[in-house]
Parts: sequence; structure tokens; C-alpha cells
Amino acid sequence: MKTAVITGSASGIGAAVHRQFADAGMNVIGVDIARADVCADLSNAAGRAAALDAVLARSGGAIDTLVCCAGLGPQAEPATLVASVNYFGSLALLDGLFEALKRGSQPAAVVVSSNSAVLQPWSGHPLHEAFLDGDEARVHALVEASPADQAGYLAYASSKHALAVAARRRADSWGSAGVRLNVVAPGAVQTPLLEAGLRDARYGEAIRQFVPPVGRRAEPGEIASLIHYVCGEQVGFMHGSVLFIDGGHDAKVRPDAF
Repeated sequence: MKTAVITGSASGIGAAVHRQFADAGMNVIGVDIARADVCADLSNAAGRAAALDAVLARSGGAIDTLVCCAGLGPQAEPATLVASVNYFGSLALLDGLFEALKRGSQPAAVVVSSNSAVLQPWSGHPLHEAFLDGDEARVHALVEASPADQAGYLAYASSKHALAVAARRRADSWGSAGVRLNVVAPGAVQTPLLEAGLRDARYGEAIRQFVPPVGRRAEPGEIASLIHYVCGEQVGFMHGSVLFIDGGHDAKVRPDAF
């Protein structure tokens, strides 16, 4: 039986991924801050280390599929938590489970980014550089220095962009090791995270106006279906890609950029 590890498994997209993988007959290890097989706080180094230790113990040191789905929305407080969970938490699990993936059967990993990651240019931005340098303290300082009504959005969008870049930068070494790694970038998805954003006075209206050409938000299962497909053996040549599943929003905003 193949083993899959899903972070953010307790709700939203992560819960939908967990269900689909389990229905496909996989041994699924869910990771979340609560209500999971492995309960750990990915916002700090100690929690990340505990998550890795527990996952490796449960999996026997061999993993076939990894989906890094844990994340916080821009409304989370303090905004530094958004940066820590979305980027540093995801990357710690991704890199920390690389050797276990190498021991898996036709292994594949997916990190969940966001179409929000490309709504503004990040090249040369201090936050972008701090993320990719792995400097969590500097990221926190930059987020804390941002205007209060923008800090959450900046932390969210920049962390999701940096996460996609970090994954693509690993394409050469991971591919050479026989481990596929791809990025899925959803748009607005009907999840508890989005509902919390809608209730936020700073970001609620912008989220309500964030309607893609297809005229609706996605359901978690739709995103999970793409993740499940991308991890499958039938697309063994797909590696290092960023796949948007956002109802056409990216195409609407950036029709000439692909």
C-alpha cells in the first residue's frame, strides 16, 4: 500500500485531498495543528521538527506522495504567522521528507501556492529575497514594518510566490533523484479559510470582488482532483510545473504571461 502525507489535512483543500487519496486505497498520514494523525504547529521550528519526526515514524521512513497544503489566509493574526506557516512550514516538510520520498515508489510531491502569488511583481522585492534566503527573522521584520492594513496580504501573496519559486528551483535536483515536484495554484476556493477572510473588515470586500470568468468559486474537491491527478503515475513526465486552477482568473489578469 502506498503512503501519502498531507499537511493541512483537517479542513478545506487538505481535507478533500485526504479523502480522495484514502478513497484510492492509500495509507494517508494527515498533518495539522489539530484533528490529524500528526498534530503539530508548523509556524515554528520546534513544531516542524516534531511533525517530521512523527511522520517518519508513522511512515517507516518511506513516502510515495507528499502534498504540502497547510496554510493561513491574509486575515490571520499576527501576519508573521502567515509567512511562517505558508512558506517556512511548507518548505521544512518538503525538504525534511525528501529522503523519505526518494525511498518511495514513483514518488511525487505537490505544494499548494495561489493565483494571488502573481497579482503583483515580486522580483527584487525585499520580502521575496528574504524568503528565498531562508531568513525567517528578516521576513518577520519586513512584514511587521508593513502598513497594518496590507501586512496580511503581503505576507500571504509573497509567501505563496516564494513557495512556488522554491519548488521550481528544486526541479533539477529532485528530478535527478527520481522525485517529481509540482505546484498547484488555486484561485478562490469555498473553504473555512476563505469564509474567515470574507468576515475580515480589511480583506472581505476584495475577496468578494475576486470573481473569476467562470463566475463562481471552486469547491475543495475540484482542487483535490487536480492534485490527485498530478501525483499520479499517468503524468510521470510532469515535473517543475505551476498549474493554475482558478476559473480563468490568471488568464483574465495576465493574458499574455504564461
